[in-house]
Amino acid sequence: REFPGCGNIVTFSQFLFIAVEGFIFEADFGRKRPAIPIRNYFIMVAMFFTVSVVNNYALNLNIAMPLHMIFRSGSLIASMALGIIILKKRYSVSKYASIALVSLGIFTCTFMSAKQVASDSSLNQEDGPQAFLWWLLGIAALTFALLMSARMGIFQETLYQKFGKHSKEALFYNHALPLPGFLLLAPNIYQHAVLFSQSEPFQVPVVGLTLPIMWFYLLMNVITQYVCIRGVFILTTECTSLTVTLVVTLRKFLSLIFSILYFQNPFTGWHWLGTAFVFVGTLMYTQVWNSLRPLLARCGRGRPKEH
Repeated sequence: REFPGCGNIVTFSQFLFIAVEGFIFEADFGRKRPAIPIRNYFIMVAMFFTVSVVNNYALNLNIAMPLHMIFRSGSLIASMALGIIILKKRYSVSKYASIALVSLGIFTCTFMSAKQVASDSSLNQEDGPQAFLWWLLGIAALTFALLMSARMGIFQETLYQKFGKHSKEALFYNHALPLPGFLLLAPNIYQHAVLFSQSEPFQVPVVGLTLPIMWFYLLMNVITQYVCIRGVFILTTECTSLTVTLVVTLRKFLSLIFSILYFQNPFTGWHWLGTAFVFVGTLMYTQVWNSLRPLLARCGRGRPKEH
């Protein structure tokens, strides 16, 4: 919110931290050979790096964070579409219905956000059309990133089928190999590092250390991102993919609600309706109801009778 264009320094910090951690604990200081050939990781990393950078730049193009979150929640649509085209997959009627709901939700939120940008009273008549064109470019960037992310998922799926599942190894290489690419973004990263250093001083609780508040925010972001990535990795090894999808979906929903309430982002009734479509459609896709029904039935049978 303080520096809307700081996405690159945030992403670079996250990549660097996870790469260093993976180099020590997963790659054993470079002594461990990867189970999946390194050339495949270069392809995956090119996609991953592109998606991250494009998503960051979209925030500079009049894209509000709630819309950014909702749009990225449409990954199911992109994955299904590319799965049908590339892998020749076929899905059940309920799957198509859930995708239609998600699509409708994204369209509703996108359309209402377009009206907000076009009618923004803070813009003069000259800036209005220009701001709307930048917003359209932001939507195009999000769409491209969504499709590229889905293509990366399909590529990763085929790799796992061929070489076995190596999630932690993939996590390390996905964050370590793109690091040289950040040299292209070095001026922007350096510029925001200077701006961060000029922010107001903040005394860290308990530790008592004083540092610019934006560096503190960045540190907290890196730590929480690491916990999130590790948490998802633990889930993928301990739980079914259905549970992982459900947890990640609910996490997105909570992030969206927090963003709206805490940062007081504009959100109309139409936005809420679109959001409901997106998340109900996502839950339909994961078939949560079918999985919960037997569990609830067992809980009902196991409940002691009242006297």
